[in-house]
Amino acid sequence: MKELVSILDGNTFLVSDRRGDIEPSYDFPTGLFSFDTRFLSTWVLTLDGERLHALSVDDAESYRTKFFLAPGEPTHYLDAKASVIRSRAIVGSFEEELTVLNHLGAEVECTVRIEMGADFADLFEIKDSRRKRGQTTVSVGEHELRLTYRREAFHRETVVSTSAPAQVDATGMTFRIRVARNSRWTTRLHVSSVVYGARGEDIRATLPYGGSRSADVIRAEQQELIDRAPKLGCDCEPLAGAYRRSLNDLAALRYESIALGVRLIAAGLPWFMTLFGRDSIITSLQVLPFLPELVPPTILMLAGLQGHRVDDFRDEEPGKILHELRYGETAGFEEQPHSPYYGSADSTPLFIILIDEYERWTGDSALVRRLEPQVRAALKWIDTYGDLLGTGYLWYQTRNPETGLPNQCWKDSWDAISYADGQFPGFPRATCELQGYAYDAKMRAARLARTFWNDPEYADRLEREAADLKRRFDRDFWIADREYYALALDADGRQVDALTSNIGHLLWSGIVDESRAGKVVEHLLGPRLFSGWGVRTLAEDEGRYNPIGYHVGTVWPFDNSIIAWGLWRYGFRNEAGKLCDTMLAASRYFEGRLPEAFAGYDRDLTDYPVEYPTACSPQAWSTGTPLLLLRVMLGLEPQGEHLIIDPAVPPGMGRVELLDIPGRWGMVDALGRSREPSDQPGDG
Repeated sequence: MKELVSILDGNTFLVSDRRGDIEPSYDFPTGLFSFDTRFLSTWVLTLDGERLHALSVDDAESYRTKFFLAPGEPTHYLDAKASVIRSRAIVGSFEEELTVLNHLGAEVECTVRIEMGADFADLFEIKDSRRKRGQTTVSVGEHELRLTYRREAFHRETVVSTSAPAQVDATGMTFRIRVARNSRWTTRLHVSSVVYGARGEDIRATLPYGGSRSADVIRAEQQELIDRAPKLGCDCEPLAGAYRRSLNDLAALRYESIALGVRLIAAGLPWFMTLFGRDSIITSLQVLPFLPELVPPTILMLAGLQGHRVDDFRDEEPGKILHELRYGETAGFEEQPHSPYYGSADSTPLFIILIDEYERWTGDSALVRRLEPQVRAALKWIDTYGDLLGTGYLWYQTRNPETGLPNQCWKDSWDAISYADGQFPGFPRATCELQGYAYDAKMRAARLARTFWNDPEYADRLEREAADLKRRFDRDFWIADREYYALALDADGRQVDALTSNIGHLLWSGIVDESRAGKVVEHLLGPRLFSGWGVRTLAEDEGRYNPIGYHVGTVWPFDNSIIAWGLWRYGFRNEAGKLCDTMLAASRYFEGRLPEAFAGYDRDLTDYPVEYPTACSPQAWSTGTPLLLLRVMLGLEPQGEHLIIDPAVPPGMGRVELLDIPGRWGMVDALGRSREPSDQPGDG
């Protein structure tokens, strides 16, 4: 895949090549997108009929980019008679300032042409070249090109206008210009992407942050969020760089929900620029110690859309928390079930975990009391619809075999769940981490019931159920001769015996028996799972192992952050530090921005982490990973009205200082310093 450049503001984003050009693509979402629709699929610049080449690209800011271009092949740059600068930004709408510079000592005449087009593809259609079912019409004005798409009540529009005189036709704009000696010519292009509602209104314009905004406003919004976060001082440049990048990306990924008009964090560019159940919850858990005010909108949105009926098409059930919410054409016409879709078995227990963790950090008891009905409904779902076989475990099997997800755990690709020999189990499936989440959810809900809902009997019952689940889980999932927990149980209760990173999530949940923890840790950091850059999703000797397979051998930063948290929970501080250290070392090769996933090759084979070809970047739970690693290294844990600070900074990292950590205790500072060999007792 050729190198691409992206900019974004909320869930409006643009992906182009390094020249700034957009050409129609059906294998990767290049173009201008907003709310799951592609509003520009063609945006190609020529100078006198010739394509341009990039000299340099300035993409330091998330919402704007500047391309420095010259005509001809790279070997001709020495005698370039002209150059072009494309300055673009996503500021609610898309704006591009186009400047042609004449480097000759005489006036020149030239023709500037921009090919323009909009296929209005739904994000789900990008990989399908099927013909659109609606109609696109083109309207040409004096300084304007208007492309309109209609399919019954579904109505989208792209409007391109220019500040300079142009010959406008159905496929673009042509500028015949004269540029004085050593001078320049400029035009400003404005592209509006209009999302029409049922009453013919532009939906986004009705939102509090809707419509076009200035670059100064966006910069101020992002800086305001960054300024609210705790201040990090450290000797470790990879940690400092990753922390800065994470805060910048979190600020950029905030978008405005059409449903409630609140600011949420999109799950990841380009495929997941919307609300997700598990992704949004795990990102919230990661950022909670740093920016707790980002969390309530996600909790309230998920609570407001909690399942209330049985709907096979959407995999909806009473009490279930959604998987994904989409706004595009295929969802609107029910060609996809994402309006919203409930095809995940883990988002419901994770929802309970997040509410408890949020209260423990913030002391926001009002929210816990307000959401008591939703938490009780989620717990009921775990015990009823979630327990498909009535065995006391959490299972999944889609109600919608045509367009639903077969796998409904976080490893939700088709080949992610297999036996060690590579064969697939049937459905339903009960993956191990789902049981850990259910255990943790019941333990946390018991605290909420006893402390806030005045229901000690319910609390006692939940704790008994959790204890019973932990006992049965150890009996049924532990593979005695291999000394690790099975990936899953199949429908007949047989162990799905592949060795995977899922066992690290078990440590985080607390379901692992203390006597087993050491062996689990040995596997996680042993050569089969640990690449040197992180824990692989699947051990390298398993039947379906592929170092560049999406869930079958790659390294996922978010996965490793949860595993590090689990290692910390069971007291394996050095091992947790090792994961933190290697993950931050990997971030250096991605300019501080950890991607969705990278290849699982051994570190001594590649010397650097190899990129996964279609990884989302930025992706929210990868963006949150350095924050959770920082929490683990500093040993931050709320306890009543106090924040416990128990640092264990990895060797070589030096000083780590985090100032103004927010919470129910006000603002607290934390300081940790790595122990070097010379610091050991008896030295010097």
